[in-house]
Amino acid sequence: MRIARIRLHEVRVPLVHSFQTSSHRKSSLDHILVEMVDADGVTGWGEIASPADPYYCSETTDTAWLVATRYLVPRALEAEWERPEELETAWARIRGHEFAKAGFVGAAWDLWARRAGMPLARALGGERTQVRAGVSLGIEPTIDALLAQVEHQLAAGYHRVKLKIAPGWDLEPVRAVRAAHPDIDLHVDANGAYPSDDETIAYLARLDELRLTMIEQPFAPRDLTGHARLQQRMSTPVCLDESVVTLDDLRTMLALDAGRVLNIKVSRMGGLTVARAAHDLATAHGILVWCGGMHEFGIGRATNVAISSLPGFSLPSDVSGSDKYYARDVIVPPVVAHDGTVTVPSTPGIGYEVDTAWIAENRLRFLDTAEADVAGAPA
Repeated sequence: MRIARIRLHEVRVPLVHSFQTSSHRKSSLDHILVEMVDADGVTGWGEIASPADPYYCSETTDTAWLVATRYLVPRALEAEWERPEELETAWARIRGHEFAKAGFVGAAWDLWARRAGMPLARALGGERTQVRAGVSLGIEPTIDALLAQVEHQLAAGYHRVKLKIAPGWDLEPVRAVRAAHPDIDLHVDANGAYPSDDETIAYLARLDELRLTMIEQPFAPRDLTGHARLQQRMSTPVCLDESVVTLDDLRTMLALDAGRVLNIKVSRMGGLTVARAAHDLATAHGILVWCGGMHEFGIGRATNVAISSLPGFSLPSDVSGSDKYYARDVIVPPVVAHDGTVTVPSTPGIGYEVDTAWIAENRLRFLDTAEADVAGAPA
């Protein structure tokens, strides 16, 4: 099989509620949508959900656009493949740029599943027909505002609440939420905002008293030894996110006992194929896994729902309904959560129709490349 045409759409969609982490606040998102069309006119869609700024990771929308247009599009159009895993070998020499690769991998899996007439979840080996969803809440101006957000999401039926924390916004707001809701599944995420010195480790260990499901990524991505020291000090499981980009990172996490939970983000790990392998490796070693999100539009969100149907995803994942983030999504119908649960689509591919007219209205950049356009291009 060959891909006949690839279109890239950089799209901006406003958030219904601005979101603040330890590094920045955002009120809209710019993501790149990857549209792959084969010779028979079958189309697959993927999403490059990289941040606009280099705070979560070194990739940005601009770097992803450059890598996609200069390297990934030509290689994908020149490749002969039967399964998505084979297409990925076309760009095996390109180091890093996992977000950019993830969008192309997602489009390939969607295209392959549509051609095979099967749901993406089943193509990946998923078993669940429904996925439990959690929500992630940003840093709010006041504790009262945070409590109002928690109440709103619990009323919507979500099974887990994750709170963003940072130095100066940690013990007090988390205590307030736990006091208001003694029994909810609650965890915190620092996005690497803390140093891993002994004083900070002792301070964070005080979170044990709040009966959290996990503390996610308190230290810098490469600081696996710091996370291992914290895990030795705490009974609360440490969850790694930014630290685990490759399967080799996961093996290091296992060897050091640097965490007991893994946040598998499809975008961070370079796409569905590696994310599925991480699920298999982690669960084989007794590590709990869940699917994290990057505020994906509906295409990436549907991909997350599909992989969350795999048996090892036992914790609620970041697959909340589209309305949690967007007044209007890029898919029809939007992802919907009922009592905190999302139904896994049973129709071919990602299971949703893409709203191409809405995409065109909100597009910032566009590239349309056919197979003939790259014939003879340098490798």
